[in-house]
Order: sequence, then structure tokens, then C-alpha cells
Amino acid sequence: MPGHHFSFQRYLQQHMSLYIFVSVLFVMGVIFGAFMVNALTFEQQQSMAQYLNSFFQTVVQGLDGAGPQSFVELLSSHFKWVLLILIFGLSIVGLPLILIIDFLKGVLIGFSIGYLVGQFSWKGLFFAFISVAPHNIIVIPVMLISSVAAISFSMYLIRSLIMRKKSVEVRPFKSYLVTHLSLFGLLVCAALIQYTIIPHLLEWAAPIMLETS
Repeated sequence: MPGHHFSFQRYLQQHMSLYIFVSVLFVMGVIFGAFMVNALTFEQQQSMAQYLNSFFQTVVQGLDGAGPQSFVELLSSHFKWVLLILIFGLSIVGLPLILIIDFLKGVLIGFSIGYLVGQFSWKGLFFAFISVAPHNIIVIPVMLISSVAAISFSMYLIRSLIMRKKSVEVRPFKSYLVTHLSLFGLLVCAALIQYTIIPHLLEWAAPIMLETS
């Protein structure tokens, strides 16, 4: 039946306001994170600079091809965020926590980029582009899609409660889980990029960064 097939256009129309809201919240987190760099004390900035300097030296001396983190560690670091969103979406009380997660992710990315740019100027921006951007091109959209799906499901639960439905329909729940299974698949791709490509980019960029420190 035509009414039952999935329409991406219709889905976007129904959820566009949620996508805008979640995206704006994430961007606000990025901006807040970037401004947080200014709140660091001189001692904190010095210790972070020393840490980065030793990190660049380690990279120059040669990491084991894949870097200090294993593929499983990288994958689980991405999985944890989306798994939390998935779990919070299964309850009504979890709705505000989903929004907090999106904001926090933005803060972390904003702080990383803000610090690198503040410390190394345009070279910091270049380093952020090759170390932060490649896998996050996948991770950020995955988190936004996961958040919208979780908020939608949580709102569906609220509506069911208001209408005093005795049970939750299987179809929305099944759709919710299938969406997240697909997203977990995309996170595997993000972790692969981080595991295989980024270490080589870091090895290439580290000597350039050491010239500034």
C-alpha cells in the first residue's frame, strides 16, 4: 500500500523543526566550548601545551601505524554517545538528557578546535581539520539523526501516556531500533577512518606543528 512505504521527503517535513532545534543546540555547544578556552588559567594552558608538544613528538618518533588507541576503543568511544541517546529515548524522563548530550558533544568539539586555534593560530585550524573533522563528518550527523529519532520516540511515549494507551505499538519501537542499528553501522565507518587514515595524517602534520611550539 502506498501509505505504508517510507517517504524520506515526508519524514524530513515531519521532523525538520526537530533537526533544526538539535543542530542549533549542538552549534551552541561548539560556540560555548570555544569560549571556554578563554576561561583556562595560564597554568592550565601551559600544561595542555606541554601535553600537545609531547604528543606531537611521540607521533614524529613513530606510532605503531594505528596510534595509541585500538579500533575497539575508538569504536566504543563513539558507540557510548549514541547508545546513551538510544536508552534515554526509551523513557520520558530521558528527553532532556538527550539534549544535554548533544550540547556536551558540541562543547567538546568546540573546545578542541578553539584551543588548537588559540594556541597555534592557522596551523591549529589546519591540525583540527585533519584530526577532528574526518571522523566527525560521520559522527555528528549520526548523533543528530539518533537524537531526533530518540526525541520523536520519547514524544510518542508521552502521547501514548496522555491518551492512556495500555501498550506501546511494536512498529514505532521496531523502527526506532532499526534506525539505531543502521547508525551503529555508520559509526563503524567513522572508527575505521579514525583508526586507519587519521594516524597517517597526524604523522604528516606533527612535524609542522612542532615548528610552532
